[in-house]
Amino acid sequence: MLIPFSIKNCFQFLCNRQVPAAGLKGTVKNGLILQSISNDVYQNLAVEDWIHDHMNLEGNPILFLWRNSPSVVIGRHQNPWQECNLNLMREEGIKLARRRSGGGTVYHDMGNINLTFFTTKSKYDRMKNLKLIVRALKAVQPQLDVQPTKRFDLLLDGQFKISGTASKIGRTTAYHHCTLLCSTDGTFLSTLLKSPYQGIRSNATASIPSLVKNLLEKDPTLTCEVLMNAIAAEYAAYHGIDNHINLINPADETLFPGINSKASELQAWEWIYGKTPKFSINTSFNVFDGQSHLEIKVHIDIKNGRIQVCNIEAPHHWLPLEVCDKLNSSYIDSKFCPIETTTLTNILLRTCPGDHELYCKWNILCEKMKGIM
Repeated sequence: MLIPFSIKNCFQFLCNRQVPAAGLKGTVKNGLILQSISNDVYQNLAVEDWIHDHMNLEGNPILFLWRNSPSVVIGRHQNPWQECNLNLMREEGIKLARRRSGGGTVYHDMGNINLTFFTTKSKYDRMKNLKLIVRALKAVQPQLDVQPTKRFDLLLDGQFKISGTASKIGRTTAYHHCTLLCSTDGTFLSTLLKSPYQGIRSNATASIPSLVKNLLEKDPTLTCEVLMNAIAAEYAAYHGIDNHINLINPADETLFPGINSKASELQAWEWIYGKTPKFSINTSFNVFDGQSHLEIKVHIDIKNGRIQVCNIEAPHHWLPLEVCDKLNSSYIDSKFCPIETTTLTNILLRTCPGDHELYCKWNILCEKMKGIM
């Protein structure tokens, strides 16, 4: 049963559940099932942070159900250039998010269910949660062959991954979150989670590619709504609580004081890109010169998302050494991103307003550099 969190019944709920009227912070009697009304990845990740940081989970576990509009979510210690096709994401308006937990990169859309299991640190048990999901799936469709693995994934028919796992363990609280593929756009998933960038050297956590399949392909009755209700019912039965899915607005400061600042942090460039473990790129690209192609070599070291070393090597007859050096030095300490590169190039272009040939070559280099960012 869905219960919308209006201001009126939110207050009634807080009283019934012995939660302070200032918000959800405090003690939740026996347990709680929440579902977000937002499809914004940053807002929903902020709910995870807020509950982890503020809720008393002793004897009071929480299940949080949420779905996002198309977005790619990388693990805390991952490199987005290594994990996904950033250029295509920008073209398609796909959001990129970095979560607080570890693990690999996942694609979210409205055909994917996200489940977050909050407990105390001592009650943290990923396998128990996955077995609960399996029971819920089989309650809806007993013929399903779904099994958890030692890597805490869920496999359909022994080979297709339908769920991946990540977690965060704090001093006293912990959460385990996982995906569940229901009717995700498989073409987008496979295309966006394939990096086109060459020559990256990094110690960042790398994702492990897997064969995937939607549950809806197995049984057209397994919609997201059916599955969320089934999982909520199984969770309620296991914990001995009412089978009520409480709808929440992640932007509601009266319910989650300070949550919007958490969402802002999660969508800041400094968090999404700036937290990337340091890495380097050794690559090359060709430019057309008259009747032939010339090779331009590029070496870049990036730390905290900013360029620390830049060495663009072009044939001297095509681009004079002093011009190339000027270009290299201009990149130092700049963000490794196309927008900043465009800004820097526009500044440099103003220094040669009368040199059409140099102007064109700088423009070509700018576009090529943006292509690897």
